Amino acid sequence: MAAAVEATLAGHAVTVFEASRSLGGRARALPCVLPDGTGTTLDNGQHVLIGAYTETLRLMELVGIDLAQALMRLPLRLLFPDGGGLRFPRWPAPLDAITGIAGARGWTLADKASLVRLALQWRRTGFRCAGNTSVSDLCTGLTPRILADLIEPLCVSALNIGCQQASGQVFLRVLQDAMFGGSGASHLMLPRVDLTALFPGSAASWVTARGAHVHIGARVQPQWAQGSLWRVGDAVFDQVLVATGAPEAARLVDTATAAAAEPDRHHAQAWADTARALQHTAITTVYAWACGAALPHPLLALRSHADALSPCPAQFVFDRGQLGGPPGLLAFVVSASSGDRETAQQQVLQQARRQLGLTLLPVRTIVEKRATFACTPGLQRPAVQILPGLRACGDYVQGPYPATLESAVRAGVAAIRS
Repeated sequence: MAAAVEATLAGHAVTVFEASRSLGGRARALPCVLPDGTGTTLDNGQHVLIGAYTETLRLMELVGIDLAQALMRLPLRLLFPDGGGLRFPRWPAPLDAITGIAGARGWTLADKASLVRLALQWRRTGFRCAGNTSVSDLCTGLTPRILADLIEPLCVSALNIGCQQASGQVFLRVLQDAMFGGSGASHLMLPRVDLTALFPGSAASWVTARGAHVHIGARVQPQWAQGSLWRVGDAVFDQVLVATGAPEAARLVDTATAAAAEPDRHHAQAWADTARALQHTAITTVYAWACGAALPHPLLALRSHADALSPCPAQFVFDRGQLGGPPGLLAFVVSASSGDRETAQQQVLQQARRQLGLTLLPVRTIVEKRATFACTPGLQRPAVQILPGLRACGDYVQGPYPATLESAVRAGVAAIRS
C-alpha cells in the first residue's frame, strides 16, 4: 500500500491485487470474541512504531490519518514489572538519553559507565562495524545487567533474533536512527487503532479516490508478455511490483519469468534463489483477558531469561485497554519464538501469574511462522529490481533496516522512485 500511494502521487495508473480478504499482510486486523462474549478486534501481531519511522508517519498523514488520535506517543521506556529499567524524559535529544541512563533504576554506576563508554565508541566509528560482527560481538564490555535490561530486549524486538545471531551493523543502524536520530526519534508510537485502520485501509481509500483500483481476495500470477510488459489477469502493465513475503515472491518470479529469454531468465532465477535462501523467524502473540486486569503502563518489558522449570517466553506485554481496546485485554509478544502454539500460550499465562500477579484467560494465540527474515551478519538480501518492468518491495529487500513496518514502507517507496 505504501507503493500504491507513492505511485499514485507520481501520476501512475495504479491497480492493487490483494490475495487476502483484508489489507495489511502481516500487520492486519482480526475479529475476535472475548471470554465474556464481547466482540473485539485484535491484530495478527502487536506492533510498535517509533519516532524514527519517518516514511511510515509521512504516508500515514498523507492518507488522512490523525497521528495524535491513532498513536499514543511516549518517550522511550523499557520498564519491568519490578520497577527496574530505563525511562527517557520528554526532553530534546541527547539530553533525554543522558538523563534516562543516569536515572535508570536497578543499574549500578558500573552498568551505566559501560553503556556510555560503548555508546561513545559507536558514535566515534560512525555506527559502523565489520559485516560479520554479531550484536554479541558488538556489545563486548557491557555489564550483564545492561545486556539483560537493554540490549537483549532492543535486539529481539527490532531484529527478532538473539544477540548471538543478529547482525551488529543492522543493530547499530537501528540504534543510530532511534536513539541518536534527533528529538523524538526514540519515542514509542503505540497504535490506538487496529493495524488495518492504522494505514492500509486509509491508503486504499485514498488511492481509490484518485482513480486507482484495489481488488481484495484476488490471487493473481504475473506473466512476462514481451519486452518490459507484464500480463496480470486480463490486463497488461508496464510495471509490476511483487509485494509479498520472500518465499511467495520467489515462487511468483519463477513462474512469471519461465518464458523469458536468456539472460533475463537467469537474472530472475538468481533473484529468486537469493529470496528463497533467506531464513525466517517466528513471532507469537498471546492475547489474554481478565476483568479488571490492568498494567501500570501501556507497555512493560518482561524478564524472559530461559528457565527449564519455569520458561518465560514473552519479552513485552501491552495493555490494550489503555490503547483503545477493551479493558482487561493484554497482548504478550514472544519474539524469535519456537515450539507449538499451545505450549507458548500456557507458558505466557504462567509468566503473567509470576511477573504480573495476574490470572488470565486465553483469548487467542497467533503464530506468524515467517514473521521476519533472520537478520544475520553479512546477509545477502535480494535487490528491488528483478527485470525491466518487474520489481519487488517488502521488508526483506536490500536496505539498512531489519524487518519492520518502516523497512516495508521504505521498500515500497523505493520501488516507485528507483
